[in-house]
Amino acid sequence: MDVSFQLYSARDFTPWQMVLERLSELGYTQVEGFGGAYENAPAFRELLDKNALTMPSGHFFPMEQFEDDLEKVLETAKTLGMKRLFCPALPPDQRAANAAAWQSVGERLEVIGNKVRDAGLRFGWHNHDFEFFACADGRLPMEILLEAAPSIEWEADIAWIVRGGQDPMDWINRYADRITTAHVKDIAPEGECADEDGWADVGHGTMDWKAIMGALRKIGVDLFVMEHDKPSDFDRFAKRSIEAFRTY
Repeated sequence: MDVSFQLYSARDFTPWQMVLERLSELGYTQVEGFGGAYENAPAFRELLDKNALTMPSGHFFPMEQFEDDLEKVLETAKTLGMKRLFCPALPPDQRAANAAAWQSVGERLEVIGNKVRDAGLRFGWHNHDFEFFACADGRLPMEILLEAAPSIEWEADIAWIVRGGQDPMDWINRYADRITTAHVKDIAPEGECADEDGWADVGHGTMDWKAIMGALRKIGVDLFVMEHDKPSDFDRFAKRSIEAFRTY
C-alpha cells in the first residue's frame, strides 16, 4: 500500500531536497503538503517529480485562505497535484468550546467545500484534540462541525482523538461515511519522549495501530499519512514508522 508522509513532520530538517530524497529511499511514494512547502509550488513540484513522489493531499491554514484567496489555494493545489484539501485547525484564540461559534465554522466549511468541489477537488477537516472538549450544551465541536458541514470529508487524526479523551474506534464506527483519510501517529508511554511533546514513532507507542488500521480499512479509508508533531530525529521517525506500518 502507498504510504504518505506529512511534511510538517520534517519542517526542522530541511532542505526539502534532502528530505524528499530520504523519504523516497525509505519507500514512501506520497507526501502531504503544508504551508512551508507552498512558497514556490512549481519548484517544489519539480522536487517531487525528481524523487518519484506525489502530493495527493495538503493542509491549508488558516481557513480564511479558502475564503479570501481561493484562486491562489486552488492554483497551488493543482500545481502540486493535490486531489484533497484539508483545513487543519483554527487559531488558538478561536478554539473556545462555544457551540454557536463551532456552528458558524461548520457553516463556513460547507460553503468552502462546495466551491472547492466545483473546482474539481475534494475538501475536508483535519482534527486536533480541542474539537473533543465539550461545549456548555454537552455537544462536542467535532459533532457540530460534521453536522453543520454535511458534505465535507474528515481526515481523522487518530492520536489527537485519543488525546482529546475519546475512544477512536467509537468515532471511526460512528462516522464511517465521513472519514476518507487518516493521520497515523503514536503516543509515547506516560513520562517518555518529553522532548517530543509525548509523541512516539508509529509502532513504538501506546496506540493499537493494528486494530485501528483494520477498522479504517474496513470503512474504506484509502490515504494514510505518517505524522509526528515534534520529532527530534526525522530520519529515525520516518524509517521506524514506515517499517511498522508495513506490518499492519
